[in-house]
Amino acid sequence: MRRPLKNTVLALAILLSVVLFMFLNIALGSVSIPLPAVWDILTGTGEAPANWTNIIWKSRFPQVLTALVAGAGLSISGLQMQTVFKNPLADPSVLGISSGASLGVALVVLMSGTIGGIALSQAGILGEVALTVAAIAGAMAVMALIVLASHKVKGNVTLLIIGVMIGYLANAIIGILKYFSVEEDVKAYVIWGLGSFSRVSGDQMGIFTSIMAVLIPLSMLSVKTLNLLLLGDGYARNLGLNIKRARILVILSAGVLTAIVTAYCGPIAFLGLAVPHLCRMVFQTSDHRVLMPASVLMGASLALMCNLLARMPGLEGALPVNSVTALIGAPIVASVLFRKRKSDLNE
Repeated sequence: MRRPLKNTVLALAILLSVVLFMFLNIALGSVSIPLPAVWDILTGTGEAPANWTNIIWKSRFPQVLTALVAGAGLSISGLQMQTVFKNPLADPSVLGISSGASLGVALVVLMSGTIGGIALSQAGILGEVALTVAAIAGAMAVMALIVLASHKVKGNVTLLIIGVMIGYLANAIIGILKYFSVEEDVKAYVIWGLGSFSRVSGDQMGIFTSIMAVLIPLSMLSVKTLNLLLLGDGYARNLGLNIKRARILVILSAGVLTAIVTAYCGPIAFLGLAVPHLCRMVFQTSDHRVLMPASVLMGASLALMCNLLARMPGLEGALPVNSVTALIGAPIVASVLFRKRKSDLNE
């Protein structure tokens, strides 16, 4: 089978998996709803109990949309990071952006009870909005530091180390804040840190999806730049690419995607790391014209699968999404790296 035709077939198969997981996420859950009733509610035909309609449209559908968009965004971010830094272990959190978002949330959540005497976890909608704003502010502050550092240092490895050190510094400050915070605030922060696709609903859903609907297509415009960066700095420069500017723009793109997803869903681990590797293995190419849309579809499919496993029927409530993504993502990354090692030895 010719490569373009094979890639098309694979992409269609992944797209079908996205549709399948979307339907399963809507149909399955702790509350059992018959499939005919699910279909009637989705299509608007027939009549179904009001509580079933509310469960599907106000709980399950927002989770599906959030998982789909967040998975696609984190996967693109991971692909960009791995290409820019030429590091297979680079992911959206490698520059400390997720840690910056966590620090922003920690400053608001962990200090609210200590200074104000009222736990932010008890503030309802106001508390959720404060968490989102704090996460975005923290992530953007770290991104500003990274962009400033990129003007001062030349090597990608040095910039990578600076990002890791920023992450360690943020985690150290978070640890100190936890020590001096009241129990309710520490619990609220820990729950936020577990990650969840169910946190986005109501007006936040419209804002989140609208922002991501703009950022994801804009990020896909970096395909040509990423392909040039694969050739090496020397070749890319000879072909007219401004290496420094290209690196900053790609890092900004990946960072903003990570910041927005982390702000609304909490830190979601392993999707940005595992999906690009999985796409390279499945499509057997390094061409970002193939990898970029493939990462969007694969990331959405994997996020939907993780969300489904996190709230399988029979479970009261939901498991932490980060636990499920790690259980799935870690074996994927390990198998890809072992496969790469084996192929290198055979050559």
